[in-house]
Amino acid sequence: MAEKQSILGRIAQLARANVNALIDQAEDPQKMLDQMVRDYTSNIAEAERAVAQTIGNLRLAEQDRAEDEAAVREWGGKAAAASRKADSLRAEGKDAEADRFDELAKVALKRQISFEQEVTAAGPQIAAQTEVVDKLKAGLTSMKQKLEELKRKRDQLVARQKAAEAQSRVQDAVGSLNVLDPTSELSRFEERVRREEARVAGQAELQADSLEAQFASLEDDAADLDVEARLAALKAGGSSS
Repeated sequence: MAEKQSILGRIAQLARANVNALIDQAEDPQKMLDQMVRDYTSNIAEAERAVAQTIGNLRLAEQDRAEDEAAVREWGGKAAAASRKADSLRAEGKDAEADRFDELAKVALKRQISFEQEVTAAGPQIAAQTEVVDKLKAGLTSMKQKLEELKRKRDQLVARQKAAEAQSRVQDAVGSLNVLDPTSELSRFEERVRREEARVAGQAELQADSLEAQFASLEDDAADLDVEARLAALKAGGSSS
């Protein structure tokens, strides 16, 4: 019975385990869950062996009780047969033989009573064992459900961790692309083109200014020539008068 209580206690303790709380407290949840899965699997296997043995003992007790019940019926039948034989002999006036069969009937009745006592005594024991077996079965079912919960938690955690790692790699890749952004190279090239265009425009403007200065000089020279011509004409007119 102590062993049964130990099994029940261990099953109850494992079945009550708060998986979420254990995950929150663990430094490495995945490693902790892997260990818990191994522990649960081992404990379930051990508990199944113990429960199987307990069930086997219960079935043996039930078989013994069934045999005792059959013996009760058998010895009851023998007692009845011996009693009828005694009555028949006594009716024939064979009292001595009748008494012998009555004694046999008494022996059979004593055996019947003995087996009845065995059946009666087995009742509470079998009931108690049946209750224990039912609790063990329920505990095993709960443990197996916990094991499946553990496996789901572990798989979810591993999937989330892999997703986080993949997301981190994507972010790292995006970061490296930002560092080597090809548009920045285009921007620099565009800036170079703009500076060259500005230089050419400036040079053209300078050339335009130079041409205007030359034309202005030509206009000034033409004016001077006109003045000189007029001056010569004045002089010529004066000397003719």
